[in-house]
Amino acid sequence: MSTTRIRPDRSLTARMTLTIFLLGALYVAVMALLIAYGVNAGAVIVIAVIVLFCQYWFSDRIALYAMHGHIVTPEQAPELHGIVDRLCALADMPKPQVAIADTDIPNAFATGRNPNRAVVCATTGILRRLDNEELEGVLSHELSHVAHRDVAVMTVASFLGVAAGLITRFAFYSEMFGGGGWGNRNDNNNQNNAAIMLAVMTVSMVVYAISFLLTRALSRYRELAADRSGAILTGRPSSLASALQKVTGDMGRIPTHDLRTAEPFNAFFFTPALANGFSISSLFSTHPSLEKRLAQLAKISVELGQPAA
Repeated sequence: MSTTRIRPDRSLTARMTLTIFLLGALYVAVMALLIAYGVNAGAVIVIAVIVLFCQYWFSDRIALYAMHGHIVTPEQAPELHGIVDRLCALADMPKPQVAIADTDIPNAFATGRNPNRAVVCATTGILRRLDNEELEGVLSHELSHVAHRDVAVMTVASFLGVAAGLITRFAFYSEMFGGGGWGNRNDNNNQNNAAIMLAVMTVSMVVYAISFLLTRALSRYRELAADRSGAILTGRPSSLASALQKVTGDMGRIPTHDLRTAEPFNAFFFTPALANGFSISSLFSTHPSLEKRLAQLAKISVELGQPAA
């Protein structure tokens, strides 16, 4: 995004930096522990790298396929393209592909491995519910994710959790089926080998849980950063706040089945799709609470000399 239009939030940046540092420190500690136990985790690391690379490289295609989105031309969606054109000119960034997903869930998302290979998608549900200024606020938020390369940031942040999960599974099935290749088995001491595998599995599960929580925290910080960047880019925090309230309120009118189907893709969305009742997403959300987002937008309104959003 244009650095002349966006003032940094030092507190938010510090929290994101601390979270990334903790993830890096955890990774170093895990690798040191595995080496100390004599575990050869090279194959697991390679698999984790391949999985995350594919997720990163094809993120735009994966997201569109998952949400049944399709690319639209300026002739097919002139108003949507017009909003994206204006925002990209303001932000001085390449225009991404524009898509529409045929679902009544009011939401939007943007993804792509870099600003030159990105897509921004709005659902028919959000296009029907929001006016142009509100939609501009939502899309400015999504374009902020692209400009900040959040797909790359979150992919790197997810690496340790994916690796820890794979190590746990490999260790479990190795012991279950008597597989070799884990640790140092030259002494043929089955009791020691079992103890090593139990330790590796325990550490991996703990690491997975910690990295999961840290990654979710980072995701929430990135959402707040995108809200801030988008609001300052358009100069209308109140429009983004209004869109948040409309989308969140109307989410309760969507059939539970549709929301549950969409929940796995919450990390992509402008605001999470949460079904009523118990949900892991409600406990470990990828997004900050509505109250927290609105409070930040109200603060930005004051900074810009406007009435509170």
